[in-house]
Amino acid sequence: MSSPASSSVPNAQVAPAVPSTSATPAAPSASRRVVIAVFPDVDLLDVTGPAEVFALANRETGGAAGYRVELAGGTPGAVATSAGVRLLTDLAFDEVDGAIDTLLVPGAVDMASGVPVARIDRDVVAWVERVAPLARRVASVCVGAHLLAAAGLLDGRTATTHWSTAAQLASDHPAVTVDPDPIFVRSGTVWTGAGISACLDLALALVAEDLGEEVALAVARQLVVYLKRQGGQSQFSVPLSAPPAARRDIDDLRMYIADHLDTDLSAPALAARMCLSERHFARVFRRETGTTPAAYVEAARVEAARRLLESTDEPLDQVAAGSGLGSVETLHRALRKQIGTTPAAYRRRFRISA
Repeated sequence: MSSPASSSVPNAQVAPAVPSTSATPAAPSASRRVVIAVFPDVDLLDVTGPAEVFALANRETGGAAGYRVELAGGTPGAVATSAGVRLLTDLAFDEVDGAIDTLLVPGAVDMASGVPVARIDRDVVAWVERVAPLARRVASVCVGAHLLAAAGLLDGRTATTHWSTAAQLASDHPAVTVDPDPIFVRSGTVWTGAGISACLDLALALVAEDLGEEVALAVARQLVVYLKRQGGQSQFSVPLSAPPAARRDIDDLRMYIADHLDTDLSAPALAARMCLSERHFARVFRRETGTTPAAYVEAARVEAARRLLESTDEPLDQVAAGSGLGSVETLHRALRKQIGTTPAAYRRRFRISA
């Protein structure tokens, strides 16, 4: 979605499955039909990003992946996106029939007093209600989650969306558990993704589910993106969670912290690195970042621990050491404080096995 700047608790977040009341979805086949909704002012990357991932999966497997992308719109022809670039639909909404492997629903926003508001197009919602039962799985990109929610597909589920419209989603749909932090969330056969570039993470996760981690990694390499930001990873990393500091040396220090989590990052050590007294350093750091040095360092180490829990099977003592938290006891304490769970529970929820 186009907006001013932009986890499931780390890794692909998997929420409890919700029994479906719809018709039996189509089983996957050698030909994986992907239908993507397009409509006026849809975000361009939300459409073309996943389409490129599926196309590269076909290329990396010599065509064996079998993805076939179709763009469906209100009417056949050109549709202007939020970027001004026009997309050509393959078929109209009322022409979509038959089995669908993946139904992908992006979104669009309107600006109200400078604040992005997810647009609810009733024609799109009605179409989603009709075709969702034809699909093996349904996924939304960015504020497309609002369209899934309006169609009743997210009731009783956990879902995410772009951080800037998460409050709107929660207010409009109290039956949905909205988690504004993850990159994407999987709840049974329904997936929801966060904003903008997270469309690539979501599509890579779908490819990994279909074809395995090795194919997804090969696609990520072709895209020159990091594989994989797990679903539970926050939409904001710790260095990006606060605006740039007025002092360049504080920004440099934040980057130093991120690169040296397993070293001495105590307030005295950081103050010495800044050539400031400990008291003056603490005052400057809090003014520039809105938090204390100790709290900032702990948050950065917890973020690193979450990545390790999501992406590796390393034992907890190695996770604690690699993230700079030191001991398993400290790892447990920090995760309970920061995200309200234990390392084992977090890993069970967000670790995606190959």
